[in-house]
Amino acid sequence: MSDFFNNFDINEYLPIAINWSTNILLAVLILFVGFWLAGRAYKAVYSIGKKYERLDDTLFRFFGSIARYVIIAFVLIAVLNRFGVQTASVVALIGAAGLAVGLALQGAMSNLAAGVMLLIFRPYKVDEFIDAAGQFGKVTEVDLFTTILQTFDNQKIIIPNSEIWGQQITNHSFHPVRGVDMTFGVAYNADIDETRKVIEGVLAAHPKILKDPVPFVEVSTLNNSSVDFAVRPFCKGEDYFAIKFSVPEQIKKALDAANIEIPFPHRKVILVKED
Repeated sequence: MSDFFNNFDINEYLPIAINWSTNILLAVLILFVGFWLAGRAYKAVYSIGKKYERLDDTLFRFFGSIARYVIIAFVLIAVLNRFGVQTASVVALIGAAGLAVGLALQGAMSNLAAGVMLLIFRPYKVDEFIDAAGQFGKVTEVDLFTTILQTFDNQKIIIPNSEIWGQQITNHSFHPVRGVDMTFGVAYNADIDETRKVIEGVLAAHPKILKDPVPFVEVSTLNNSSVDFAVRPFCKGEDYFAIKFSVPEQIKKALDAANIEIPFPHRKVILVKED
């Protein structure tokens, strides 16, 4: 043991110890500053979505996470570089791994890209009724990969965003005032003016139908066995389904009370007697 200490030259190992200590201290400092900057970057990007009401929080939370992880990646590369690790090979390895993951998750990436577009352009929002990807319901959640709908019979439908983006999207809640299109047929012997008066009376008495715009009631089609009236009352968006499912019954009762016939499909057969 005494021979070890006699042969130990502190001047030989002191520069190495100082160099490693310096590198460790600098690495800790880089990590501290880097993680602080990553957190600040996340908050700065996320605050943009909170500042403007029309911007979606989910999208800017995602962008903030990307900014944070990119900074952390550069911080870790800088730390490795302090200890003499060849960072070029590390970057190449990370790139190859990212490419492999991207190829393995092509479907998920397409949903992610569609989710970003949906959150940027916002064709619909939570609590709005939409018709998309062959499904209809109220939007309960929109994230980067899926859109979740709640149907009238209380089912939960999860739709991948890639199936929505690029196809027709009908937003039933976008405008505050909506028209409710309905068609009613009456017999050819019915008085057209009287029929219009009965229908307009029902619409005028309904508490949820707006007076302005004025409801539209006009003859639209002369069918084989009926004269069809196109009826379009206007209402607030939240009252659309209340109007759609209550007015037909009220008009049917009003037409019956006025002795106006609502015809049903029938076929006229003529028998010819041969001598």
